[in-house]
Amino acid sequence: MEQTKKSTFKLLFYLKKNELKKNGNAPIMARITIDGTAKTLGTKLEIDPNNWDLKYGRVEGKSATALSINKKLDNIRGRIDKIYEDMLKHEGFATAQKVKLSFLGVGVMDDAILKVFNDQNEYFKKLVEKEERSGATYNKYITVYNHLSTFIKERYHRDDMAFRELTADFIREFDFYLRYDLQCAHNTVWVYTMPVLSLVELAIKKGLIRDNPFQDYEISMEETNRGYILKEDVEKLMLCMPSHPRRYELVKDLFIFSCFTGLAYADIKKLTRNNIQSFFDGHQWIISRRKKSDVASNVRLMEIPKRIIEKYQGATRNEFIFPVPTNATCNTHIGKLIEKAEIITEQKVTFHTARHTFGTMFLTEGVPLESLSKMMGHKNISTTQIYAKITSHKISKDMDLVTPKFKAMEEAFLTVAI
Repeated sequence: MEQTKKSTFKLLFYLKKNELKKNGNAPIMARITIDGTAKTLGTKLEIDPNNWDLKYGRVEGKSATALSINKKLDNIRGRIDKIYEDMLKHEGFATAQKVKLSFLGVGVMDDAILKVFNDQNEYFKKLVEKEERSGATYNKYITVYNHLSTFIKERYHRDDMAFRELTADFIREFDFYLRYDLQCAHNTVWVYTMPVLSLVELAIKKGLIRDNPFQDYEISMEETNRGYILKEDVEKLMLCMPSHPRRYELVKDLFIFSCFTGLAYADIKKLTRNNIQSFFDGHQWIISRRKKSDVASNVRLMEIPKRIIEKYQGATRNEFIFPVPTNATCNTHIGKLIEKAEIITEQKVTFHTARHTFGTMFLTEGVPLESLSKMMGHKNISTTQIYAKITSHKISKDMDLVTPKFKAMEEAFLTVAI
């Protein structure tokens, strides 16, 4: 059987000296030649012609500029070489035009990472319009898409990349880009890399790629101090009489409602009469799904939140239970109420503090972790476990305060023991 003859392949970098930039630099071009046919493309790089090594197709010297541009040229060469080899392996032949188009992302758009990401965002947008998913989550995905698009353009000089071109270095370099170029905190990097990892898993399910190129990449969210107020502080707030009741009372009631249900601002805002149901035990329950994650969140109503619901019966002209102000208004009013109630906290209190207060308060009072996780609508119990560590931290701090009061007793015991 006659073997398939491998095509001749050559890649050359050269300067386009007849189209100098205003700063005197010349664009760096790439010429792909396969079996005698050549195709050229721009690298989006430029250099002073006096610093160009014509023989080797590189920038002369060891300056920071020379090292940076030569590294980018090496990267372009590596990617074009890989495209060429992949074409021979999977398709049996390669042409200069096919390699050029593949490098530019043309012709592979159906299985390109930004194309798939954009399609997913459009689908998610429709869910937001139906109020089935959170607008805040959609905005996060758009932000990640924009960061990823900029990263691909700056790092790979491309408008898009096929999933089959992704390597382990891609996600590590994206992590580095977020962390050092954009100065994102660790947990923000975690938030921004998760959708990219999910895209690769989606590509595997769709059969666009066989193996996960990011399987060795690991990142997890670092635990942060979740702001909350104590049970006695909630009681102080309940008894607090605001100086302008009409302005602050609704927000105070909504905050307290969250403290006893664990519902976040977005979940309280979309709460309707249909969400209040009598359950198997004869009690009333809030049966809903979290707007942020679409996870079930079922909470039995205690007397305080029931009274708050009754208080605002007929306050809206639609099916919603509460006439909820904007989140910004709620946060401003909460700050004033906390000050009025003389509640001292280490962290700024916002409306979302009420949800964390529910978690710590009910865990401290003996509600099992598993039950709390179901009520708060957490996807993983590991998220709920953070509240357990917060309450342990609180116990430790309380013990630090009480320990000095036993100092004399300890000294007396040590004297006897010795």
